[in-house]
Amino acid sequence: MNRSLSPRNRKADQPNFATLSPSQDAEVSRRELEEKISKLQRDYAELHGALSEAAQVHRKLCAPHRLRYGSFHIASEIFAVRQLPGDFFLARKMTQGLMLSLGDICGKGLAAGMWVTHIAGLLTMHTVADLEAQGVVAAVHKAFRHTPIMPLTSLFQAKLDLDSGRLDYCNAGHPPALLLHAAGGIEELSDGGPLLGALPFDSFVQSSAQLEPGDVLVIYSDGILDSTDPSGEQFGSGRLQELLRQMQFQDADALLLSLLGAVQDYAGGYPIQDDMSLVVIRREA
Repeated sequence: MNRSLSPRNRKADQPNFATLSPSQDAEVSRRELEEKISKLQRDYAELHGALSEAAQVHRKLCAPHRLRYGSFHIASEIFAVRQLPGDFFLARKMTQGLMLSLGDICGKGLAAGMWVTHIAGLLTMHTVADLEAQGVVAAVHKAFRHTPIMPLTSLFQAKLDLDSGRLDYCNAGHPPALLLHAAGGIEELSDGGPLLGALPFDSFVQSSAQLEPGDVLVIYSDGILDSTDPSGEQFGSGRLQELLRQMQFQDADALLLSLLGAVQDYAGGYPIQDDMSLVVIRREA
């Protein structure tokens, strides 16, 4: 019988990990740890790539940062507190005017950002029909009722007549837009109704405002107002309105940057606590 084929000798030829020296055991542990780290790095790279692609989709869905329609100049910015913003801004030119949608999906990061594409699609679909602002909000709210898992969302929906400057709007639980009149005074645009999906029935109304030459409309998410200084005090609506009065003669781009800079300075270098979006619309004097 060939002794090299005996079960006893085959077992003897196999490494016995129980008898590894401390240095050999450490080497095995090191290799295993390196393999785990390498896998985590690959997973992280794949996740980072996926998030970058999702951010690109968000940017393409939202309106460009700088727009001009006739005498109206529009500047906007959106900042995410985590991977993806749950805020969005859409601008669509229609036969009856310019449709504007600024929304804020409850939550942060992926939990909110993953819904932006769906809600933006709903808004685009219903604005194509040239509905009034209230009609668009009601139609999207109906879709929320048929999809109970959708998160609560605030929305400022408006239609701007580019010839007359008439703004028809419906504010669904969103912070009041601020209309700064060149002649003096600030008008808060708050009429509309509750958050999308908050109630099982439709209870939205529409109101109108007028953008005269030299007027400025500012639409924003609550991340602007909720920014805090190192002591924990919020930026607030009063401070925002006072800044608008001080900066009312700046063009749309400059005003946008000035307001965002003021919020950043107020926070004293602390990271933002919520997604922030800001839109400035100025009608040329």
